[in-house]
Amino acid sequence: MTRRTCLAALGIAAAAVHAGCGYTLAGRGNFLPSYIRVIGIPVFGNNTSVYDLEQAITQRVRTEFIGRGRFQVLPVTEGADAVLVGTITGVGLEPSGFNENNQATRYLFRMTLKLEFRDVKANKIIWENPSQQIDEEYDLTTGTSALDPSAFLGQDRTALDRVAENVSRRTVSAILEAF
Repeated sequence: MTRRTCLAALGIAAAAVHAGCGYTLAGRGNFLPSYIRVIGIPVFGNNTSVYDLEQAITQRVRTEFIGRGRFQVLPVTEGADAVLVGTITGVGLEPSGFNENNQATRYLFRMTLKLEFRDVKANKIIWENPSQQIDEEYDLTTGTSALDPSAFLGQDRTALDRVAENVSRRTVSAILEAF
């Protein structure tokens, strides 16, 4: 057997093994019933003291679903084939990095959400996560010194944007890809 034939056989064998391994690229799957085309996403609840957090999170989740290109998204439950209901149940901020003077230079922001995705036609829960947790670390921004999430997010819009993006991608991927 020549070297070229041996390499070709090895390549074919590797492709066959890879094809049968069950892995797929993220974002390619969709296990939802085919009749789900319209998704209702009302504004999430907010059981925290952080003002308007639910607006930013809800809007980003809606945008993520729209970006997937297969669904129409409504801000209400009426007329929807499926409904995503969410509640922000907690937020916290704690120092995670310190300088030589023991002053906080980095913070860990933690958000917990309760999420439920329901098939309206079949009246059953397709996916739920009663305690989805999102953790993000941020460098200290000028003027932020208290461990108050409201003050922190109010002064650092990029932190809120990153949290909202993380929530939306994880939530939509989990729903569409059955994770």
